[in-house]
Amino acid sequence: MLLFIRMNAVNFDKLMLEQSENCGERNRLLLHCCCAPCSTACFEKLAGKFEITAFFYNPNIEPGEYEKRKAELIRYISDTGVAAIMDCDYEPEAFYSAVKGLENLPEGGERCFACYKLRLEKTARVADENNFDFFATTLTLSPLKNAAKINEIGKSLEKKAKWLYSDFKKRNGYLRSLELSQQFGLYRQNYCGCVFSKRGDIKT
Repeated sequence: MLLFIRMNAVNFDKLMLEQSENCGERNRLLLHCCCAPCSTACFEKLAGKFEITAFFYNPNIEPGEYEKRKAELIRYISDTGVAAIMDCDYEPEAFYSAVKGLENLPEGGERCFACYKLRLEKTARVADENNFDFFATTLTLSPLKNAAKINEIGKSLEKKAKWLYSDFKKRNGYLRSLELSQQFGLYRQNYCGCVFSKRGDIKT
């Protein structure tokens, strides 16, 4: 509990800026992307600092919704050229296994933390296997996601590739994502993507 309180007090956006300034030229970053709208402002903040590869690994998202979000991310990247993209297998069974027994817990708690960990574990492993310098996630852009917990999990998974701290909603990141989504006509979902968040129609 004490560690979590301390993590909540950390300015992760400032840490990201410091890492970006000190890491040298064009380091390779594997950026876990949850959807196109959240990715827009993240790409913009990272442009020029990293050679970005978008990693779409989201086994928590329902099948129809999954394909829709994946297609929008591919379209945005194709239209803008802001990043390369790395796809991976759709593994909904991995998500249901990770959250087994947590299905009825409130949104934003332990079930979500297990989901964060599942996606970041895969991102970290792929980053290490493919010699990326850093890995990170767009999840911290959402005001409804726990940035402190996401950074805590990400840092704990650091091996070869370094964890890039972030709180992408800072410095008007979330508002910028709304502007860019409108500009490019991106589909914006009204729930996290999993069947459990859909029960409460939780916006992302």
